[in-house]
Amino acid sequence: MATKNSKKPTKTKKPAAKKVTKVQKKPVKKPVAKKPAKPVKKAAATKKAPKKAAVKVSASPTDFSAFLKNFQPYRSKKSEKYMNKNQQKHFLGMLTAWKEALIEEQEKTEQLIQQDQSNFPDSLDRAAKEEEFMLELRKRERERKLIAKIDLSLKDLEDNLYGYCESCGVEIGIKRLEARPTATKCIDCKTVDEIKEKQQFG
Repeated sequence: MATKNSKKPTKTKKPAAKKVTKVQKKPVKKPVAKKPAKPVKKAAATKKAPKKAAVKVSASPTDFSAFLKNFQPYRSKKSEKYMNKNQQKHFLGMLTAWKEALIEEQEKTEQLIQQDQSNFPDSLDRAAKEEEFMLELRKRERERKLIAKIDLSLKDLEDNLYGYCESCGVEIGIKRLEARPTATKCIDCKTVDEIKEKQQFG
């Protein structure tokens, strides 16, 4: 008979099987070969052309529109009387400077005429020189007439007649006198004279 104290055989527990978690491997991306960067072309430095120095052309006194650039225009004040002392002084300086420049130019023309009195054996050279001589004579005559007109304007300044139309007596105007200091008629009378001249000579 079995004894009471006999122990029941103990069942040995089997160790629980460990769950194996599968680790999903991430797909390895293949390194993409980078394209070599294109070399940036440096813009060729454009060489700036050197600026040409402005050639100063001396204004001929016979062409007063070019000669006028040497003078500052007169700035009239409000309620200023026409042909006052300041305006007369302005035009006196302008006329005097113009006359002096013309006399100087006339002397140069005379010197050129005197120097060019040599004979040329070649007929072509002689003809060219004669033509140049005639041009110088015309220039001298034009200068002489201008000086005579300036003298008349200077006389009108002394007599307080300068700046007034010799036909109708109205004011010629500062701007017109600065453009043509020897003007003796207003723009209206001058226009009428030009129309009559065209009708007469066609």
